[in-house]
Amino acid sequence: MILAIDIGNTNITFGGFSGEKLEFVARIATDASKTSDEYASKIFNTLSLYNIGRSTFKGAIISSVVPPLNKAVKAAVKFIYGIDALTVGPGIKTGINIHCDNPASVGTDLICACVAAHYLYGSPSLIIDMGTATKIMVMDDKGAFNGVSIIPGVLMGLKALSEGTAQLPQVSLEVPKSVIGKNTADCMRSGVLFGNAALIDGMIDRINAEVGKELPVYATGGLASTVVCHCRHEITVDESMVLKGLHIIYCKNN
Repeated sequence: MILAIDIGNTNITFGGFSGEKLEFVARIATDASKTSDEYASKIFNTLSLYNIGRSTFKGAIISSVVPPLNKAVKAAVKFIYGIDALTVGPGIKTGINIHCDNPASVGTDLICACVAAHYLYGSPSLIIDMGTATKIMVMDDKGAFNGVSIIPGVLMGLKALSEGTAQLPQVSLEVPKSVIGKNTADCMRSGVLFGNAALIDGMIDRINAEVGKELPVYATGGLASTVVCHCRHEITVDESMVLKGLHIIYCKNN
C-alpha cells in the first residue's frame, strides 16, 4: 500500500492506496508546534483505526503548503513505517507543464489536484479546490496548468464575520431554509453558503469567457460537496483529487 499525505493549513489528510484503489482517508489537525515524535504518535494512533500496521506501506509521498512541518511529518513516517517519503517539489516528475510567471511558487496541492484532473478526467478543465482557501485552477487542451484564482475560504469567511463584528455570533455551516434569512444565524449561513455558490458560478462564467469555451468543471476539498450542489453549473465532485494526484505522481517517480 502507498501512503499519500496532504499537509494543509487546517488539516493533514492521509490516503492509503492499494493499487489504484483509495482504501481509506483519515485526517488530523495541522499544528506547526508539534514535534516529529508527537506527529508519529498521532499518525500511528489515527491510522491504526483503519487496521494499518507498521509494515503496511511500501512507499509514501507528501504534498505540503506548510513547509515548517515537512521535516517533522517526514521523520514521523520514517520512524513509524521505516520508509523515506517523497516530497512533491522541484525535481519530481508530475506529467504536466506549469505555465506561470514563477512555476516554483505554485502550491503543490494545486499541482496534485491538476494532475488528478488531467489523468483521471482529461483536459482541458477547470478545477475548484475548496479548503482553507478556495482555489480555481485552469488546465489547457494540452494538460498544462495555466493559472489559478485564490479566494478566501468558506469557513474563513464565516469566521471573519463573527470575529470582525461586535454582534454577529459564531455559527456552524448548515444549509438555511431560505436565501432570505429570518434570524441572525441563518442570515450568516445564507450569505456564506449561497454567496460562495454564486461566486463560483460567476468565476466559472468569467473563466469560460476568457478562454473562449465552456470547460468541464471538477470540485475537490472538504467543503466541495457542501457548496457546489447549490451552484447552477454542472460540477463533478471528487473530494480526494489531491490524494489521487499524489498517488499518480508517486507512480511516475517509482
